[in-house]
Amino acid sequence: MDNIRFVLVMAMLMISYMLWESWQIDYGPKPQAIVSDTPSVAGSNETASSANPSPTEASQPADQPSSHVITVKTDVFALEIDPEGGTLRNLDLLQYPHEKENTYVNKAYELIGMQAPQRDLSPIRLFDSSPDKLFLAQSGLVASGDSASAPDHHAKYNSEKTSYQLQEGQEELNVPLTWTNEQGLRITKTFTFKRGSYTVDVAHKVNNQSGKPWTGRQYNQLLRVEHSDKSGNNFIRTYSGGVVYTQKDKYQKVKYDDMVDGNLDVASQGGWSAFIQHYFASAWIPPAEQENHFYTKALNEGRFVIGSYSQDVSVQPADEGVFSAQMFVGPKIQPMMETVAPGLELTVDYSWLTIIAKPIYWMLNQIYDYIGNWGVAILGITFFIKALFFKLSKASFQSMAKMRKIQPKLKELQERYADDRQKFNTEMMAMYKKEKVNPLGGCLPMLVQIPVFISLYWVLIETVELRQADFMLWIQDLSAQDPFYLLPIVYGITMKIQQSLNPAPIDPLQAQVMKMFPIVFTVFFLFFPSGLVVYWICNNSLSIIQQWYITKHVLAEDSHHHH
Repeated sequence: MDNIRFVLVMAMLMISYMLWESWQIDYGPKPQAIVSDTPSVAGSNETASSANPSPTEASQPADQPSSHVITVKTDVFALEIDPEGGTLRNLDLLQYPHEKENTYVNKAYELIGMQAPQRDLSPIRLFDSSPDKLFLAQSGLVASGDSASAPDHHAKYNSEKTSYQLQEGQEELNVPLTWTNEQGLRITKTFTFKRGSYTVDVAHKVNNQSGKPWTGRQYNQLLRVEHSDKSGNNFIRTYSGGVVYTQKDKYQKVKYDDMVDGNLDVASQGGWSAFIQHYFASAWIPPAEQENHFYTKALNEGRFVIGSYSQDVSVQPADEGVFSAQMFVGPKIQPMMETVAPGLELTVDYSWLTIIAKPIYWMLNQIYDYIGNWGVAILGITFFIKALFFKLSKASFQSMAKMRKIQPKLKELQERYADDRQKFNTEMMAMYKKEKVNPLGGCLPMLVQIPVFISLYWVLIETVELRQADFMLWIQDLSAQDPFYLLPIVYGITMKIQQSLNPAPIDPLQAQVMKMFPIVFTVFFLFFPSGLVVYWICNNSLSIIQQWYITKHVLAEDSHHHH
């Protein structure tokens, strides 16, 4: 029994260490922010062509195109559209700053008369035109056969205005760009932004006044240099890279290395392609009812492309045709993503424990919708998980209470058979039998709870809703460590109390090691996301109450029987 419990706690330690390792890399000190601190408004000279050394020959429109970058602002985005190709770049997520102020921390610094550390309050930037963080959303048309040319992502577009803003009370914003050629082909590329929405509609309308049929297809692609949310090697890390979703193979990761090894080339009805990173995703979603062709390419200068193109469409003379697609770019909020495209919510990657993590996330969300506080939702889920395992842990505590009772007799046996280990073991087993004690009873519940704990860890690490989420008082970000390290200390105390309620191991060495655990775990937990520590404190406190009650109950009942 003692050995097994020892091994179990060791396993918990290992797991905690692995999580801590990965967490250090997720959340530890970052030498540089993921995106630039100073939004660089690029001049017209810093266009996609300088990043793309092989522009395809696009016929120049008759009138001079506007060279000014078009700025667009909605309630959730600030971004630029490059008139060269109508490419989306420098997209800031206005509701997602890099860091948030913590008033308690600022107060604490004030009290000791020091300057509080500077916080980077600038918004997270996804699309980016700076070469070292290059990330662009490109789209265009390719003419087939002997059709007249079509505007790809190097074509020069015209726009009436150079800045667009979603006004008060306005539900959607259209940004039209036009391209014409001498043959009488007129293409209008329109971006539609909606209030509160992270999806952008993109349409290419082909107006054919050229006097002969035009045939072509639309492509949509993301181009980015390799991005990693963190550096170094660890056991568990959040995935950053490409993803393709097709009808046949469903959700598939396409790592940057895979793109170097070979080009992806697969057709599917519907589907989507994306680059994802921790908390955020950017995806092109072509129309679900059409057959789309998905591809990847590794370009020079460490740039990667993932995207899709449509089937050919023919537009007769004096007729019009429309190509459409959607783009999702923003936080990976699952209920929102489910409505955009099938499987898009899978970009929130709970790894191999999805089957347990998904229901946990769903429960968290239900409680949150009701209460409006993610910290309270975590407490709620702890109660729920506790209730779920109540029967198991009751059995465990009962066997521990019984173990505790026969502890003095075991000590006696140990002294009596100090020289004869074999005899001691058989006598011990006989005693377990007589007292109806199951030495394994205390361990099973711990084992069962390990996958639940790891799943909860994944949910807390991956769920963007918990990023910078308030709990109460000084805990103003459940995904970051406690700034004052108070929660981990409280956790250590609860662990100590819990130990005092358990029978101590007979083996003195094990007893010493067990004594160390609360200290070791407290040190671990210093760097854990505070949301996870809140879960553990609540879990331990419930265990203590439960254990105290059962111990009292069981022992009282047993002494009752003896009289």
